[in-house]
Amino acid sequence: MKKIVIFGGGSGLSQLLKGLKLFPIDVTAVVSVSDNGGSTGRVRKDYKIPAVGDISKVLLAMSDCDNEVRDLMNYRFTKSKTLGNHSIKNLLLTALLDLKGNFDASLPVLVKLLDIKGNVLPLTEDNVDLIGYTTEGKKLIGEAGITKAKKKIARITYSKDITVNPKVLEAVKKADLIIFSSGSLITSIIPHLLDKKLNNAIKSSKAKRMYICNLFTQPGETDDYKVSDHIKLLESYLGKNTIDVVVANNAKMHNNLVKKYENEEQKDQVMLDYDTLVNMNKQVIQDKLHKIEDNVYRHDSLKTAYLIFSYLMDGVGK
Repeated sequence: MKKIVIFGGGSGLSQLLKGLKLFPIDVTAVVSVSDNGGSTGRVRKDYKIPAVGDISKVLLAMSDCDNEVRDLMNYRFTKSKTLGNHSIKNLLLTALLDLKGNFDASLPVLVKLLDIKGNVLPLTEDNVDLIGYTTEGKKLIGEAGITKAKKKIARITYSKDITVNPKVLEAVKKADLIIFSSGSLITSIIPHLLDKKLNNAIKSSKAKRMYICNLFTQPGETDDYKVSDHIKLLESYLGKNTIDVVVANNAKMHNNLVKKYENEEQKDQVMLDYDTLVNMNKQVIQDKLHKIEDNVYRHDSLKTAYLIFSYLMDGVGK
């Protein structure tokens, strides 16, 4: 069975995994654990642990549990000041970390409980924050602060050196395809590329390297970016000519939701600049990849996963 390692965090990675788990492939999802906002930020502060929110979201995305269990895991205590809008899945993972001491011992319990297909690995067991530096030289502490500032980010780093999960390095070594998921480039994808050891492992891998491009730009992070600009930013950390193939949406969106994104959220559709990508020696896989779920634009998880599976079955990798 072909092996995929996919790096990401948050909703972008979760959406993609909903589709990938339906195909006969061995998927390992590597999740960043430096979020410090919302429910996750509060339990991090109380328990001095890495972020649980993205991990719990990805676990649920890969689960084959029924809808009743899924609804329970997503339930938030919105009426309680004491429980502070925490979700059940975040509280469960926090409890396991308190009982077991680390993700390595905690995650197998949830894997069994939620009937999860595939592997979910935290990037690191370390309790660290992202540090962002704007083009004006201002220091922003924490993922939430970087996102909220909506300022142009010149570079990011961690609050301290991290030790990458050795299981991540092993998975990269065995991979047939390495994917960088859609999602926030600055706060969800690039955090995986800050460690030299992992960076070198990705670059030295015999696997092809794929990027699933975002549907919309993100204020402060990717304003006015075309598809090629996303890859250039990734390769500024990975090294030139590292990305082999990009999967991108090629269908124009015209409706009131798009106008809301543009006017209220300062987000624009990412345009596919095909000729530029070809000149960069990138293979381009393009299709109509967007859909609307709960009044939000998301990748069509099944179609995107099908395109990835088809590429993988065409003989890529080792």
